[in-house]
Amino acid sequence: MINNDEYYMAIALKEAILAYEADEVPVGAVVVHNGQIIAKAHNQIKMLKDPTAHAEMIAITQAAAALESERLVDCDMYSTLEPCAMCAGAMVLARIKRLFISSNDPKTGAAGSVFNIVSNDNLNHRVEVIKGMLSEQTSMLMQDFFKNKRMK
Repeated sequence: MINNDEYYMAIALKEAILAYEADEVPVGAVVVHNGQIIAKAHNQIKMLKDPTAHAEMIAITQAAAALESERLVDCDMYSTLEPCAMCAGAMVLARIKRLFISSNDPKTGAAGSVFNIVSNDNLNHRVEVIKGMLSEQTSMLMQDFFKNKRMK
């Protein structure tokens, strides 16, 4: 039986598939507040020609608009890939409560793989991190994306 966290991560995975289909790096993100999805997004860097158009950044912007607040207190983020430094920093500034990560990013991950911005004791907020949910599916999607890129 699927639990709520797996359900939300599955929605993030659907967002990642939308990115894949748009020839964007397949990352999806969902923000949940009080059991309700208030934001969902996928990478749109190429489409928007914006290096900051990461799934997590777009989802944070949507969630802030939905709550009419720059603080996303009591919100959980579900991301198919460990966030980069920019996205991790935005999560700290937004006061995200918990971050669910499907797959680690050993090259640019900022939630423990390369850096640990979300849990840095020097910052004024720390995000609880839960890793590994649906990791096989998200890893396969990412591997397939880059395999196809190398073949072109």
